[in-house]
Amino acid sequence: MAKNVKIKGKLRLYMLLLVALGVFLGICNIPIYFIQFKAGIAVSIFLVLYFLGLVAFWLYIRTYIVEELVSFATEYGQVQKQILRDLKLPHALLDSSGKILWVNSAFEHLTGVGSGTTKFIWSVFPEITKEKFPTKESEDGEEEYSVQYDERYFRGQMKRINITDMVKNSAFIGSVSEENCLLGFYLFDETALKIALQENDDQSLAVGFIYLDNFEEALDGVEEVRSSLLLALIERKINKYVASIDGIVKKIEKDKFMLILRKKAVTQLKEQRFDLLEEVKTVNIGNERALTLSIGIGLGGLTYAQNVEFSRAAVDLALGRGGDQAVVKMPGQIQYFGGKSQQMEKNTRVKARVKAQALQEILTTKDQVFIMGHRLGDADSFGAAVGIYCIANSMGKKATIVLNTITQSLQPIVDLFTDNPDYDSDFIMTSEQALEAVGSNAVLVVVDINKPSITECPELIKCCKAIVVLDHHRQGEETIENATLSYVEPFASSACEMVAEVLQYVENGIKLKTCEADALYGGIVMDTNNFVAKTGVRTFEAAAFLRRSGADVTRVRKLFREDASEYMAKAETVKDTVIYRGDYAIAVCDAAHCKSPTVVAAQSANELLDINGVKASFVFTDFNGTIYISARSIDEVNVQVIMEKMGGGGHMSIAGAQFKDAKVEDVVKQLQQTLDEMAENGEL
Repeated sequence: MAKNVKIKGKLRLYMLLLVALGVFLGICNIPIYFIQFKAGIAVSIFLVLYFLGLVAFWLYIRTYIVEELVSFATEYGQVQKQILRDLKLPHALLDSSGKILWVNSAFEHLTGVGSGTTKFIWSVFPEITKEKFPTKESEDGEEEYSVQYDERYFRGQMKRINITDMVKNSAFIGSVSEENCLLGFYLFDETALKIALQENDDQSLAVGFIYLDNFEEALDGVEEVRSSLLLALIERKINKYVASIDGIVKKIEKDKFMLILRKKAVTQLKEQRFDLLEEVKTVNIGNERALTLSIGIGLGGLTYAQNVEFSRAAVDLALGRGGDQAVVKMPGQIQYFGGKSQQMEKNTRVKARVKAQALQEILTTKDQVFIMGHRLGDADSFGAAVGIYCIANSMGKKATIVLNTITQSLQPIVDLFTDNPDYDSDFIMTSEQALEAVGSNAVLVVVDINKPSITECPELIKCCKAIVVLDHHRQGEETIENATLSYVEPFASSACEMVAEVLQYVENGIKLKTCEADALYGGIVMDTNNFVAKTGVRTFEAAAFLRRSGADVTRVRKLFREDASEYMAKAETVKDTVIYRGDYAIAVCDAAHCKSPTVVAAQSANELLDINGVKASFVFTDFNGTIYISARSIDEVNVQVIMEKMGGGGHMSIAGAQFKDAKVEDVVKQLQQTLDEMAENGEL
C-alpha cells in the first residue's frame, strides 16, 4: 500500500526542497575540487551520506503516512458516527419507499422509534406521505414540511441522497436505478416560535358591530317607560357579555354598538356559537316581539382600517341574510353563526318606493336594458323579469330578457309572450345573442338571484357598467359586487312580490297587460306553494294589486298543471323516501323522463313536509350531469345554513345546491355527514 501512496501539498514541497538542496550542494562541489581536492572529496562524502539519509527518510515517512492515514480515517469515521448519533438535532435515514433505516439518539428519544425498525415515516408523522417525498425535479432535491408530534411543532426537512456513485465500485452491488435513493430527514423544533407567534396573533385587534335588527318593530306598542327599560336591559346584557371576553363595547347610535376585542376572544365566541344571539331574545318586559341582533366581526386585515371594513361588510351581510345571526369576515373566508329564526316582515313600504325611484333614475340614462335571472329559470325569475321589462318599456327603453333554457314548467308562461304580436322577436335572447347585442351604455337587471356564478350569463355582468340586483334570497359569500342598485329583502316571499311593489311606485303608473299580470302572479304562487310557505301581509297585498291588474287565478292554475309522468315521478319519490335521524326526509327523484326534473324534485320536497314529524326535506335529482338538491323546511330548521355548508344557499325554508360530475350516492352521504356534524355542534 505504501508504494501506491502519493504525497502532495506542503509535505511534497518540503521533500522536493531537500532534494533541490542536495543538488545545489553537488553543483557547488565541482569548483571546490579545483580549489582544494581534499575539501572536494569531503563534501562529496557528505553529499553521499545526505542522499542516503534522504532515501532512508523517504522510505520511512511513506510507511508512517499510510499508517497515520489508516488510523485517522478509522478514528475520524468513529468520531463522525458518534457525533451524528449524539447530535441534538433529530435525524433519520430512510429508503426510497419511506421505511426508516437508521435514527440518531435525539430522534429515538423524541419518537420512541429506534434503528432497525420496520415502520414507515408516515406512521410516525402522518403529514408526510410518499407523494410529498423530494424528487429529482425538486429544488436542490429537498422538501420541507410542518409537522406536529406530542404537542410539539417541528419543521421537517428531507433531502434526497443519490446512491449511484456510492455503489459504483462495490464488490457486491451492481448498477442501481436512479429511482433508488436514500432520504435524509431532519427535524427542527419550532415549538417556542409557534407559541410566540400564536400569542402575538391572539393579541391582534378584531373590530365588530352589533345592530338591533327590529328596533322599531319591537318597541311598537310598548309603553314609553317600558321601552327605555327594555333598551337598558338589552344594553346591560351586551355590556356584560362583551366584558366577560375582555372586550370593549361602545354605543354609537340608539340601535348600534361598536366592539373592540382580541382575536383570541373571537375564537371563544365561535366556540360558544355567539350565544348572545339567544340570550338577548330572553329579555321580555311586555314587548310582543323579541329583539334580535346582527353581529359582524372583522379580523385578519393588514391594517386596523381594513378590519373595520371587514366588520362593516360582515354586519351588512348578516342583515342581508335576515338578521339574528353573526358573521365573521377574514381575508378569503366568511363564517356564519345563528340565523335560526324567521325574519319578520317589514310593515312599511318606504324602501320599495325609494328603490323604485332609484331604478327609474338609472334606467333614464341608459340606452339598453338587459334582464336575467338564474340558470334554468322558473316562474318567479321569469315573472320578475317581465315586471322589470314593463317598467323599462313604460319609459321608452329597449328591454330584453336573457333566457337560455326554457323548462317544461316555464314553457306555458313563455308562450304567452312568444306567440303575442305585442312583443318583439328579440323579447327573449340567449346568452350568446345578448353578448353580441350589448352596447357601452347598457344596464343589467339581475332578478331572483345574487350569486353571479349561477346567473344565465355571468359574462354579461362584466360587460355592463351599471348593474341592478333585485332578489329575495339571503346573501351568501358570493355576491354581485359593485352593483349600482341592490334591493335584497330576505323576508319577501318571491322576486315577483318585490317587483309588484316596485311597479306600484313607478311615476305616472303602469297599466299591466293580462299576460304580464299572470306571469307575476304565477311567480308568487309558485314560490309560496299556493300561498302556504313564506307568505306575509305584503304578499297578499302584491297579489291583490296583480288581481286588480288583470291576473286570473283559474288561468294561472292551468299554466301550472303537470303531466302524468311528473305526477307519477313525485309519487315514486315520496314512496322511496328515507327518514334520517328521525327528522329529515331524504329522497332521490328519478325524473330523467320528465322535461323539468328540478321542478319535479322541488315539488316533491314540498310534499314531504306534509309528513308528520319531518322538520326538513332533501330531494336529489340528476339532470344533465349535475346533481341538484332541493331543500325545504317549515320553521324548525334553517336549510339555508345546511346547503351553504355544501356549497349552495337560498332561504331559511327554501334552499338548494348543485354538484357537477358527482354521484347521487356520494352526495347523499355528504348530506348525512353534514347533518351529523351540525347536530353534534348544536347548529340544528
